[in-house]
Amino acid sequence: MPFIEVRGGRLEYRWAGPEPGRAPTIVFLHEGLGCTGTWRDFPDRVARETGCGALVYSRPGYGASDEVEGPRPVRFMHDEAIEVLPAVLRHFEVQDPILFGHSDGASIALVYAGAGLGSVRALVLEAPHVFVEDVCLESIARIATAYESTDLEERLAEHHGRNTESMFRSWVDVWLRPEFRRWSIREFLPRIQAPVLVVQCEDDAYGTLDQLAAVTTGVGGPAESLILTGCGHAPHRDRPDVVLDGAARFIRDVLEARG
Repeated sequence: MPFIEVRGGRLEYRWAGPEPGRAPTIVFLHEGLGCTGTWRDFPDRVARETGCGALVYSRPGYGASDEVEGPRPVRFMHDEAIEVLPAVLRHFEVQDPILFGHSDGASIALVYAGAGLGSVRALVLEAPHVFVEDVCLESIARIATAYESTDLEERLAEHHGRNTESMFRSWVDVWLRPEFRRWSIREFLPRIQAPVLVVQCEDDAYGTLDQLAAVTTGVGGPAESLILTGCGHAPHRDRPDVVLDGAARFIRDVLEARG
């Protein structure tokens, strides 16, 4: 896996499809316990269906990217959106990207687009967090227990290697910190003018459909939703064909409208 140097640390990444300048670029932003590898072949499939390039990278402390020491600040998703993501886009000279974010990655995409840091062509958001819900905190508390009592640590280590312990502990710690209950990114939504597609499952254990509604009613531009059944917090893994069809159609429509 190749690496890039960003803000003094190495980030692993991979690329699928055309490079910047030859086609629009979709940037994939992973979930709170994810990385480049946990997307599997889904970015490649989206790239083929849309004719776009796909950039997938692991944030600091994830996958094979350099380790991050110490606890995470409550604003860690803000920091990723305002500091790390712009640096990654500059490195690859990606302009006007389509941001495809999952869970924490979807929240990062919303902050970046709403902060006005650069032009965004469109956003595809899977199970975004806009504010903190009890159901999410309860599920994170359960997964913390599972880390101690099941093979979860081993399964995460397949993707995160030496980062596994620090990545997991710091993620659980910040989400379950009492002050994190006040976390919200609602203020970024009205400034988002790019088209948005929100994908969420009715059975998501980490967020209710209130998160989806917050996005579709809060953004300043056009928004549509894809609500699924029979899946959990990762629709692109549980229902890959359905999500692929919906996301590819949305992206093609956006590109055709732009000419």
